[in-house]
Amino acid sequence: MEYKVISQVSSAVQETSDLLKQSGPLSKGNGLASGVLALTLAILSVLGVAAFHYPQYLTTPELRQAYSPDVIRHILFAALVLSGSISLLNVLFRRRRGLNAVAGALVLISVAAGGSHVPVADFPDHTPYIGLDWFILDLLGSTIIFAALEKLFPLYKGQLLFRKEWQTDMMHFAFNHFIVGLALLTVNFAIHRLFGWMVNDSVHDAVQALPFIPQLLVCILVADLVQYWFHRSYHEVPFLWRFHAVHHSAKTMDWLAGSRQHMLELICTRVGVLGGLYVLGFEKNVMDAYIIIVGFQAVFNHANVHLPWGPLKYVFVTPDFHHWHHSSDEVAIDRNYAAHYAFLDHLFGTAIKGQKGFPEKYGVQGDYMPDGFVKQQKFPFTAQK
Repeated sequence: MEYKVISQVSSAVQETSDLLKQSGPLSKGNGLASGVLALTLAILSVLGVAAFHYPQYLTTPELRQAYSPDVIRHILFAALVLSGSISLLNVLFRRRRGLNAVAGALVLISVAAGGSHVPVADFPDHTPYIGLDWFILDLLGSTIIFAALEKLFPLYKGQLLFRKEWQTDMMHFAFNHFIVGLALLTVNFAIHRLFGWMVNDSVHDAVQALPFIPQLLVCILVADLVQYWFHRSYHEVPFLWRFHAVHHSAKTMDWLAGSRQHMLELICTRVGVLGGLYVLGFEKNVMDAYIIIVGFQAVFNHANVHLPWGPLKYVFVTPDFHHWHHSSDEVAIDRNYAAHYAFLDHLFGTAIKGQKGFPEKYGVQGDYMPDGFVKQQKFPFTAQK
């Protein structure tokens, strides 16, 4: 009897593990799609409960002040109920029993650990942390918003949610969120060391005298100018291209593909962009608005979305514009560098002109980038191309 139970548990875990390694469409009518939803919510629930138990180490200080713990508790409770209900029904009706049993077990673990009622005592603010709450909230928000947009206004109809190499991009997504504390510490230290001597109170006063909207537009312009030349250097300097090639190696463009990025490139670009903004001294509310815009656009411009932009496509960067930047077609190589204002590429002569239709192929020419998060982080130090 004991052996049979162990065998069933092992089989259920193996079924789930095998599923997470696969790609392709979710077949209907056999509990797979609902089982994936239940498993996803169950995993996020376990992580959410852990964050309530150890907020000083697992949550982001800036976010703690921005959201209500009570609202998060309600969301966590709803996720537990939905995941538990789906998994239980699927097990009872013998639909993907292994997968749904694992989801149900994770729900039980979450409930046993306190569920949505974990008490939070006072804790110190200045502790090393990983952005687990940022990962959970961003994953839920991005999935709801961008996956919906991709279904409603797809650039490529029929593109799969679980397309090839989604696991690699999810690892990039998770890692970029988990190291948010270390990244911010590193970036802030570098900014003050490299740019502190350039700070001028008169410049700050002049910039902050601008009304909010003009100040925000200038802030985005300054950030994009710095980003443009950083981005262009990543393409035109062979050594730097080894790092940036990681980002370009995605062969399918969707909201998750933008997360594929080498850690050192991510940090260096942030130091350059935020350093320039720090020197000019934009107001905090302007910086907050810029961070929201850059966060949204970084995901949106990689999404599988097509909308009728009209003349705005010559002013702002859109998914259509940035998708061509990721194309491996010869006409698109080293073009369309801007992240916010498309007119910068037209101004500097790097925009693709007169190109109609959409790219047929993405990725790096030669397809030499290995798959897998760790291999891609090591690639710049081992590649010979």
